[in-house]
Amino acid sequence: MKKPIITIERQYGSGGSIIGKIAAEKLGISCYNRQILDMTAEKCGYDKSKIEAAEETVPTSFLYSLMLSANPARAMENNLPLSDKVFLMESKIINEIADKERQFVIIGRCGSYILEDRGCFNVYIYAPEKFRAARAVSEYGVQASRAEAIMKKADKRRETFFNVNTGRSWQDKEIYSLCLNSEIGDELCADIIVKAYTEYNKNLAR
Repeated sequence: MKKPIITIERQYGSGGSIIGKIAAEKLGISCYNRQILDMTAEKCGYDKSKIEAAEETVPTSFLYSLMLSANPARAMENNLPLSDKVFLMESKIINEIADKERQFVIIGRCGSYILEDRGCFNVYIYAPEKFRAARAVSEYGVQASRAEAIMKKADKRRETFFNVNTGRSWQDKEIYSLCLNSEIGDELCADIIVKAYTEYNKNLAR
């Protein structure tokens, strides 16, 4: 039986990327995050910084993107904003990874939507603002005076990117298999994901 892919959406400063990596290591599977950015930059022929900036730009239209998603190569040739082109190419790359690996962890990039038909165990990582701001300062090197503003701006970008590209709500708990407050600790969150994912697979097999 094919096991579902683990997708992780996360608030800025919640540590979702770290938690996803730990969970993947415990399960013995790959974890994809910025690797998708590198692959997209290589295929598009753009510098990584330009692709990363495009990832943070609000895309144009969910319906238009949906129409072109069946042919990302053609979309790259059309006069689309780079943000839309990047989403379509990343979607193609993510599906190619799923064709080869079948089981892995993917951080962000609308993985739950792109891989929906393949089967997903969707996780949302959040935490109180004070906790996330402190993490941004201690781990990301953000100035304390700017932490809150940067955090809110990053969350808004992620939410808009997800909502526009999927037609869904980033913070809707009903679209996730598991929601975790990372204030309880990265290692514990990873352990809970592994345990819940393992039990979920057992239930599928019954």
